[in-house]
Amino acid sequence: MKLLIVSGLSGSGKSIALETLEDCGYYCIDNLPVTLLEDFINHVMLADKNTYDKTAIGIDARNQSESLINFPESLDLIRSKGITCEIVFMQAEESVLLKRYSETRRRHPLTDVNIPLKEALKIEKEMLTPVVRLASVNIDTSRMHYHQLQELIRERVGERTAAHISLLFQSFGFKHGVPLDADFVFDARTLPNPYWIPELRGLTGKDQPIIDFLKEEVLVSEFFQDITNFLRRWLPRFEAEGRSYLTVAIGCTGGQHRSVYLVDALAKQFKSPSLNVIIRHRELL
Repeated sequence: MKLLIVSGLSGSGKSIALETLEDCGYYCIDNLPVTLLEDFINHVMLADKNTYDKTAIGIDARNQSESLINFPESLDLIRSKGITCEIVFMQAEESVLLKRYSETRRRHPLTDVNIPLKEALKIEKEMLTPVVRLASVNIDTSRMHYHQLQELIRERVGERTAAHISLLFQSFGFKHGVPLDADFVFDARTLPNPYWIPELRGLTGKDQPIIDFLKEEVLVSEFFQDITNFLRRWLPRFEAEGRSYLTVAIGCTGGQHRSVYLVDALAKQFKSPSLNVIIRHRELL
């Protein structure tokens, strides 16, 4: 049996994640109090293993803070009953969350006459600390639209084979901020930049002229090989420790050329039946 706990900051896309998981065959419940987790496991999931073989539960700051503090104990209890449990934590930059609330005019669950939105976001982040520390996978939705998030949820957790580690290679531009969900960040800004060649500037790392240019650069090849060697050495260690997800982010200045090329090359290098390899180019829309 498999249980996914979907948590995260309000406005980060938890509802979209649960809807997508439901489409992937999960039985989904939103906003289950942590105090009811044990009863749900004992009297619902274990009582009807066929119906609840794949279940996703949304847990967020609508829970009382005291319940969230005890979340680690609840997680240990779940796993002691032989249920595979993973935590998906969703987040976004504060400026993005503020903008989303401004556009939708929704009320944050922690705001009231004495607590403005910005303070509520800070309180919520602190409340969810016990959950994020135990997260199996973090997802930064700051620069994702609805369909991108749906696709990532399906690829990353909804349709993942339990026996295979999910390895996400992500390109990004440092001038737009470092991804919040990366396990490893590699900086490609020291490599030769096609941007300074006028005829290449308007292209991306997916275009053949850029690929040809970067393939000929010795520094690019060395950088690629160093990352490959690092991952080849340490991926088995992560798998041995029970890690199910790993995000490797490659950044260049704008996220258009070098990082895109390297991510595609690394994904091709690591693609195999034993790895669930996913590609995301954050700045390419």
